[in-house]
This record gives sequence, structure tokens and C-alpha cells, in this order.
Amino acid sequence: MVVGAFPMAKLLYLGIRQVSKPLANRIKEAARRSEFFKTYICLPPAQLYHWVEMRTKMRIMGFRGTVIKPLNEEAAAELGAELLGEATIFIVGGGCLVLEYWRHQAQQRRKEEEQRAAWDAMRDEVGHLALALEALQTQVQAAPPKGDLEELQAQMREVRAQLRDPRGRSTSQAASSPKK
Repeated sequence: MVVGAFPMAKLLYLGIRQVSKPLANRIKEAARRSEFFKTYICLPPAQLYHWVEMRTKMRIMGFRGTVIKPLNEEAAAELGAELLGEATIFIVGGGCLVLEYWRHQAQQRRKEEEQRAAWDAMRDEVGHLALALEALQTQVQAAPPKGDLEELQAQMREVRAQLRDPRGRSTSQAASSPKK
């Protein structure tokens, strides 16, 4: 099963957003039924929203100094419940967006750290190879020149030739064997 290829986090966020819609509807129903919820939580934002909306419309149409009448309690409660439900969905969606952003940033940081670690490992390996190269260069410089080696090999051949008798045996073997 390939889990990495399937975006599990996105599926989870989609599920949370889908659950937020019934939650918003439930909040709307609670706002319509509860007098406290209606009076202190739904009505003030609804009246403010109505005032800003009507003021903007009046200015667009050219009426600057008109007085805006507040909404009746039923309409304000309905508008407040709708605003609260939409705000719930918006907050849940925004929260999912923020969580996805944080998750993406964490993945980016992890990738950058892995790249930095790989880069440091390569740099260390290059340093070790440079030290090994220096050591080999020192050994090559300390080795005798090629001409000296050839002279030494020629001298060794002469010594070997001197140690052998004409029949191909060495002089030490010739001295130890009895003459016939």
C-alpha cells in the first residue's frame, strides 16, 4: 500500500471541512433557539454587518447623511446565525490552510536539512580524498627517481651474474658440491 503517494493530510482536512458544515448548521439552530445566544452572540455582529452594508450601499448611491435603521430582532437573529455559521466554516477552512502550510514548511525544512547533511558528507569526503592525495604525492616525491631504480636493477643483475658459475649454478652451490 502506497501511503506517501496519497495525500492523507489533504483528505483529513477535507473531512474536517465537511464536518464543519453540519457543525455550522447546528450552531445556527442553537442560536435561533437560545435567547442568551441570540441576544449576546448573534444580534451584535448582525446589526454591525447590516449597518456597514447599508452605509456602503447608501454612499455608493450618493446618500451621505441618511440614518440607518437597525434590523428587527428576528431578521437580526437569522442574519447573525448565518454569519456565525459562515464564520465557523471560514475559521475551520483557514485553520486547515494554516495547518497545511505548517506541514509543507516542515517538509521543506526536513528536505533542506537532508540536502545540507548530504552536502556536508560530500565536503568531508572531498577533504579526506585531498588528504589522501597529499599523502600519495609525498610518497611519490620521496621515492627514488626511475633512473636510479634502473641502475639498481642493473647492478643486481651484475651481482647475480657474478655469483653464478658458467654452468648456471651459484658459487655457493658449486663450493659445497664435491668435484668429480
